[in-house]
Parts: sequence; structure tokens; C-alpha cells
Amino acid sequence: MRVLTLTWLAVICVVAASGAQQNTRTRPTVWVLSTGGTIAGQGSSTTDLSNYKSGSILGEQLVRAVPQIAEIADVKVEQVVNIASHDLTLDNWLALAGRIRRIIAGDPAVAGFVITHGTNTLEETAYFLNLTIKSDKPVVLVGSMRPATALSADGPLNLLNAVKTAMSPDARGKGTLIVMNDEINGARDTTKTNTLRVETFKSPELGLLGYVDEDRISFYRAPTKRHTLNSEFDIAALTQFPKVSILYSYVEPDAALIQAAVKNGAKGIVLAGSGNGALSSFEEAVVKEVMALPASTRPVIVRSSRVGNGRVTPTAEYDAMGIIPSDTLNPQKARILLMLALTKTSDPKEIRRMFSEY
Repeated sequence: MRVLTLTWLAVICVVAASGAQQNTRTRPTVWVLSTGGTIAGQGSSTTDLSNYKSGSILGEQLVRAVPQIAEIADVKVEQVVNIASHDLTLDNWLALAGRIRRIIAGDPAVAGFVITHGTNTLEETAYFLNLTIKSDKPVVLVGSMRPATALSADGPLNLLNAVKTAMSPDARGKGTLIVMNDEINGARDTTKTNTLRVETFKSPELGLLGYVDEDRISFYRAPTKRHTLNSEFDIAALTQFPKVSILYSYVEPDAALIQAAVKNGAKGIVLAGSGNGALSSFEEAVVKEVMALPASTRPVIVRSSRVGNGRVTPTAEYDAMGIIPSDTLNPQKARILLMLALTKTSDPKEIRRMFSEY
């Protein structure tokens, strides 16, 4: 009986080892591209939640700190940059998109990507990638509201959930995603809504796409606007973007800033108007002067809103002035779409079409 028992134990060990090898072979490959931010932040104590230094920890360290990731995926980590997200540049965006493009070309079997990122401009990077990555492979942006050294840091679970989402077949074809606080949101509709709370990223009114829970990834809706594989924007050979400025409206605004933006070389201007993208009479007067400039020197102007929810709709008055409504895009995302649009055309009719489709 003892000999039989030992024999069975030996068989079980061989099968287990074989299964472990098989699991290793079949684990999906996920690339983690790190850019810094609070998720890589380090404070002087576990209760230092505001005075920490962003981008102090490398991506490799973030992944190693969550050993559960290695149990489900073959993760490759690369440090693209390591800074606070409000210091990111357009060149950083080009580098990030280019790296994703090259990885896909060199490793077609890659399941997906996770971008660790600071939360201040995370939604902008997400929307940029949503419009420029020519692949249906999931690209998931993740950050945290508390630094890695904080008590109850939210980064580790956010990172694990992001990897789960990036490797999920159900995430394919849904465009760039944002995963934080157990929720999956689409890049186009999501914005940071709170300065400090962990539940800051939301898609107001239009809603989240799904949840990441212990047992599964659950999607309940998908984006309907054009993105990724269906995007017409090609930045593979791009080295510089047309300059686009954002100007914020308020009571008795300094409308001369519109002219200053033009003189400073702006090819496009996004006006963050009040209400339904409304402009004051002061701004309207200057816009009319600007739109009377020769076609080669006048910028394309887009109306967005400072409100935070709802569409900016066409109106006869502003349409007659040649101003394009941004639909539901907030000012910072309208700027991204306008920059990309201007890499293809300066025709307001064509750009108006793009704002209705993306």
C-alpha cells in the first residue's frame, strides 16, 4: 500500500509539473508601459497623501509588488518616461503610440497593453491613443489616487485589474479603456471628476462600460463612436502637431486672448464656452474678426463647454460664423481631436464631420 501511495504521489507531481509548464506556455503576454504618476509616487510616510513625489518608482517595481499578476499573465515591462502626468508632452504621446505600434508589429500574439499613468491627464492620453492606435488589442490606462507608499494604496489592485482587462478577449475592439476603482470606462467619455477621491474617473450620464470583479471581467455596453481600427488618423510619420489652444469663458472674459492665440501660431482654438458652448458678445466680436482673416491664416474654431455634461449642439448663429460644435467632447478632448484633424485637413466642413463621428 505504501509503494502504491508513493507511485500515485509521483504521478500527481508529474501531472502538476506538466500543468504548471502548460499554464506558463499558455499565459497571455501583456506589456506594461510605465509613464510615472501617483501610482509610481513615493511619500515620506504612509499617511503622506498630498506631498509625495510622482514618478519615483519604476514600472518593474510596481509589477513585482503585485505577485498575483505573474500568476495570470506573462508581463513585459518598459519604462517610457517617469514623471507627473501634468508634465507630459506631445512628444511623449508620439513615443508611447510608436512603441505600442512597434510591439504589435514585432509580437502579433501580444494580448494587450497596460499604461501606468498619472491621473491628472490620464483621460487625455487615453483619448489620444483611442484615436491613433490601429489595433483592436486592448490598451488599458491605469493610475491611482494614492501613492505607492500610502496606507491603503489603491495602485496595486488597480494594476492587477488593468492586466486582467488587457488580457480579456471581451476587451478587444472596445477602444482604449480606463480601469480604476474596479470599473471599466471608455476613453472618449471618461473624465476625472474629483481632486482626491479614489472613485474620481467617471463617464457622467453616459455611464461606465463594465466592472472588474474577482471572478470575471463584465462588459455591459461598448463605445459607438469611431476609434482605433476605424480611425482615419495616421501618426506613424508625424513629428509635430498643429498648435491648438483652449480658452475658457467667464463673465466679461479677456477676449484679446483669442487674438493672442492666433498671433502665437494657433492653427486651432477650442473655446470652453458657458452652457451649450455659448460665447459672450466680447468673444463673438473677436471671433468675427479672426474668421475674417485670410483662409491661410485663420484658425479652425471649435465650441466646447465648461459645464461637464451634455452635447454642444449646432446653432444657426455659430454655424454662420464657421464655428464647429464639439458634441459631448470636453475642451481637453476636443483639443486632441482638433489637433489630429488638422494633420489631415483645414477644411471646416471635413473637421465638422470628424467631430460628429469620433
